[in-house]
Amino acid sequence: MRSIWTGSISFGLINIPVKIFSAVQESTLNLDMLDRRDHSNIHFKRVNAETGKEVAYEDIVKGYNLNGRYVVLEDKDFESADAVKTKTIEILNFTDEKEIDSIYYEKPYYLEPDKSGTKAYALLRDSLQASGKVGVTSFVLRNHEALAILRSRGKVIVLNRIRFEEEIREPGDLKLPPLSKGNKKEMDMADKLIAQLSEKFNIADYKDTYSAKLMKIIRQKAKGKQIQPPKMKVVHTKQDDLMSMLKASLTEKRKKAS
Repeated sequence: MRSIWTGSISFGLINIPVKIFSAVQESTLNLDMLDRRDHSNIHFKRVNAETGKEVAYEDIVKGYNLNGRYVVLEDKDFESADAVKTKTIEILNFTDEKEIDSIYYEKPYYLEPDKSGTKAYALLRDSLQASGKVGVTSFVLRNHEALAILRSRGKVIVLNRIRFEEEIREPGDLKLPPLSKGNKKEMDMADKLIAQLSEKFNIADYKDTYSAKLMKIIRQKAKGKQIQPPKMKVVHTKQDDLMSMLKASLTEKRKKAS
């Protein structure tokens, strides 16, 4: 793995030098974009909007359009905005992980300590584990301020990026049914179905079957086989049919169990 950020964790007066590594990898197939006519690869070029000529990557700078005029920013300008956060994962406070709504979670990373920081790293990791707390942190990654939590996961400290409150859209524009207790009989039946389908969560039980099936189709097409997609349609459950559908769902589950 290649690190994507180097800096330190600020833990009180303790600084723990660390590197950040992505904790995830895509399970989707890597598909290329092709020209439909001859299946040649499509290449994207960075071109000057005025001249139409290609621009080398090293000649590209970032700028902000201020009143019709671009102000060009350099690396030192981003660091000047907050030099501390560009090199430090600052622990702002500690909290219970359950206090953070899952809608805020964005992306996980692994933190690896520098040799000089292994003892302090282990202390923070083990303290997080023992307390059941997570550290709420702020830092800058790729010129963007990020909010994140630090939590212990086995031998590693995981940094989970979380979104700021202003990044979450309010669902006010959605057409949603009002909050209510609903029909008691239907609710009781739904509770029974939920209880019947409840089991301990194990991530290993869930696989990316879509990519595997897509790969099977690719191999079949490579052999010249014609693929016919199954006919699928959305089935709408009528409002007055809920009770009978709930009963049927419970019966179906019992049959599978036996």
